[in-house]
Amino acid sequence: MSTPTRLLFERYPKLAGRIAHRALGVFPTPLAAMPRLAATLGTTDLYVKDDGVSASVYGGNKVRKLEFLLADAIETESRAVITFGYAGSNHAAATAVYAREVGLPAISMLLPQPNAAYVRRNLLVGLAVRAELNEFPNRAALTAATALRLARSRIGGRPLYIIPPGGSSPLGTLGYVNAAFELDAGIAGGDAPEPERIYIALGSSGSVAGLLVGLTALGCRARVVAVRVAGERWASERIVRLLFERTVRLLCEADASFPKLSFPTGRLEVRHEFFGDGYAKFTEAGAEAMRLAREHEGLALDGSYTGKTLAALLADLRARRLDGPTLFWNTYNRRDLTGLTAGADPKRLPARLQRYFTGELQPLDAGA
Repeated sequence: MSTPTRLLFERYPKLAGRIAHRALGVFPTPLAAMPRLAATLGTTDLYVKDDGVSASVYGGNKVRKLEFLLADAIETESRAVITFGYAGSNHAAATAVYAREVGLPAISMLLPQPNAAYVRRNLLVGLAVRAELNEFPNRAALTAATALRLARSRIGGRPLYIIPPGGSSPLGTLGYVNAAFELDAGIAGGDAPEPERIYIALGSSGSVAGLLVGLTALGCRARVVAVRVAGERWASERIVRLLFERTVRLLCEADASFPKLSFPTGRLEVRHEFFGDGYAKFTEAGAEAMRLAREHEGLALDGSYTGKTLAALLADLRARRLDGPTLFWNTYNRRDLTGLTAGADPKRLPARLQRYFTGELQPLDAGA
């Protein structure tokens, strides 16, 4: 699909004229079997939807959301975008990359997190694309600094465009409504059978909510297994339900032909037991899943999100809980970033962020 058209707009054409959209990604992303990993685990029905290659520069699940959010920022004539996350935020890095692509400065408001190789990479990405990177010692300090920046921007004229953590607003969530339509088209085209279960990371909840909206609209029977990888402030069935309802409302207001969907309670399973000791702290199970994915399928995952998600799938497979085709949705960037970050010197980072390059990595960090 090389044009700005997305399948959601093709199915509901009125949306295209009422919801801003900017093509950033390379879609559809691959939908394929994982035969070598499946054989190792004693099964045949294991598939991957690989959003790791969703764009040519920086892939992952955030590109889908940013196609809508950055288009809206341009439409509202914002002077810059401001977003939030932890120091190694994939979302903050992706926002910085694609904001620059559409001509908008990016401001990242960050919190401390456990160190990992991907944290270093994402900080260098932000530095390379000239994002403004700020880290604060706690949430209260970040909130106060954000309020001050927003107040100053209102005085100065053109406002800052606020992108919530993970890009998980109703508008950003549309990216994964469209992803469900894309999955359905891939199934219809014979790339994979319709899955009984879809395993996906539950971080800021937008990807899961959007996927549920799309699958419900299409009448797909797949059960979404959302593996919690963030604190319950952001990742819970309650938050998913709220985003689901607000996203359906947005779609219905933009196109009255979009169905007034009810939340499919029985089709969402939130898993908490793979979270570990805290956000971004690697686990033994997650590290094993990362190793197996890399060795058997050449699939690079991370220890904070996708490693834990695949670990849940592997545990269920070994416990014989799975019956029928199972899909793992990879949300982690798989593009090589070395060309982008080659000239980025960590010493040019704000002093608070330089410690991620001198401190030790977590013991379980495989550097994937």
